[in-house]
Amino acid sequence: MKKMISMAAAVFTLVGAFSGMAFATPSTQIWIPSTDIQAYKTVHLNIDGYFRASGVGKATGDPTKRDPNMYDVGPTIGILPFEKIQMEVGFDYLTMATEPNDNRPFSGNFKLGTPEDSLFTYSPALAFGMYNIGKVAPGTTGGIANASLTASGQNILYFLAAKTLPVMGPLPSLGRVSAGYYNGAKSALIGPEGNSSNDGLLLSWDRTMTELTDKLWLGVDFMSGHNVDSSVNFGASWAFSKNVSVILGYDIWLEKAVAGNNTVTVQVDINWP
Repeated sequence: MKKMISMAAAVFTLVGAFSGMAFATPSTQIWIPSTDIQAYKTVHLNIDGYFRASGVGKATGDPTKRDPNMYDVGPTIGILPFEKIQMEVGFDYLTMATEPNDNRPFSGNFKLGTPEDSLFTYSPALAFGMYNIGKVAPGTTGGIANASLTASGQNILYFLAAKTLPVMGPLPSLGRVSAGYYNGAKSALIGPEGNSSNDGLLLSWDRTMTELTDKLWLGVDFMSGHNVDSSVNFGASWAFSKNVSVILGYDIWLEKAVAGNNTVTVQVDINWP
């Protein structure tokens, strides 16, 4: 794992030297990364909020306090001028008014991949990347104030493959499915008992509801494991214009002792040009 992180960090540094940019949130489904990559010179800005749906704190250890909401903002830019090999980079600023996270609010990301049918006929889209890149905080046991909730330093490496399902009857498509694997820092991705739980599966389904309108998109994704990121997420997006869309979703956190109560997410996505 250390060798993988070192290799990814080297790629991160090299791309930063050529692009002059910091690194950013990857293009995502609702919570997990997707195989989508920003087009060359396209700048994407995500503004995301995660608001606790109910209940007093599950992870704070104090039954009189609600778990904190989370807010994230960050740009992403496509940096490769090729059709078959694409790459995006950027950075994130995440805050939740807790420590140690707000001592390390910035994190980086990169993604390299290729779209469907680019390698051969019917080939899936492929993506490799890393997110929440930063200095690994010292691991501690359980609780929302611990290093498990420090996004920067999770250093999550992932690989994804995705394929749009074929036409079925009157439907233009059954949608797109994706599957992959992730592995992150052992001291950051821990379970409720303080044990390391730093790898798992990434799964998703998404579809633009073209039979109704091209503006409506539906999706669901899943991140396995027993850590702060493990979740099942549902969402719907509406495109208000060519460059602006909003996702409304619901996040079911599988390990509430470290992640807190479920959240309602509102995500604004803006592209230039």
